[in-house]
Amino acid sequence: MNQEINRIYWKCRRGMREIDLLLREFAQEKLPMLDEKDVSIFDSILDYDDQKLFDYIFKNVSLNNPQHESFINNNLKKFTKQGNFWSIYLS
Repeated sequence: MNQEINRIYWKCRRGMREIDLLLREFAQEKLPMLDEKDVSIFDSILDYDDQKLFDYIFKNVSLNNPQHESFINNNLKKFTKQGNFWSIYLS
């Protein structure tokens, strides 16, 4: 599982700064606490390109995948609202 986690950390490195910061901060703080199913879902979400993720997270443009949208809504969007991401992004 440790190699899997390290591979996912690497996949969080992105070209779009906003997405890169959000995914890396989320992974560092929350990934170790996710169960195997959620780790798998998060890994699948990382296969989207940056623009598609940005459009869903910040503009609510559908991904056409309810499971991925639910994970993002319940984890990544709540993570941004808690101030974790924004404190880094705005600094």
